[in-house]
Amino acid sequence: MPNQVHISEHPLVKHKLTLLRDKATDHKIFRELIRELAMLLGYEAMADLKLAEQAVETPLETAPGHILQEEVGLVPILRAGLGMVDGIHEMIPGAQVWHLGLYRDEKTLRPVSYYNKLPIVPTVQVCLILDPMLATGGSATAAIEVLKEWGVNRIKFVGLIAAPEGLDVVTQAHPDIPIHLAALDDHLNERGFIVPGLGDAGDRQFGTA
Repeated sequence: MPNQVHISEHPLVKHKLTLLRDKATDHKIFRELIRELAMLLGYEAMADLKLAEQAVETPLETAPGHILQEEVGLVPILRAGLGMVDGIHEMIPGAQVWHLGLYRDEKTLRPVSYYNKLPIVPTVQVCLILDPMLATGGSATAAIEVLKEWGVNRIKFVGLIAAPEGLDVVTQAHPDIPIHLAALDDHLNERGFIVPGLGDAGDRQFGTA
């Protein structure tokens, strides 16, 4: 396993991922679990955010304290990544959110870009790419390339489940990008779906299966 890949061992992550995989979980609960897992994984992914010292006045006296020194941007890959935004936003309400629209061509399994609303120049130091499923790796690789060209200082990928094939693609193309996951599954099937996976994350979130 490359050093850049971090698979959570947190008991709550494992528990909630099991519920998420269950085909009997309806889309309302599925969305709630996506949000909760994003919060837990985002917490781990942001453990190295830079801090600045800042004293604070308590009701009793001055105490040493810290504030975040880096601005964080959230970049959900449409549409499945949308469900991960709220969980991380609960921890960092001031995080900026931009959207990248990438879909997978069903014949070639390659990503096709159709939407990009990034500002002209970066306004944050750290970007978290959010996408529940790292399958072929095409969308994640393309999103990382977009953000690198944009000029952001630090980029991380936060997802739920990866296939070995997609993980290899991303780590070989971008060995400098940390990847935070809940699980690494067995393989991709002939349709490019992760096995055992959890099905189509977008359809299951929004009830469009």
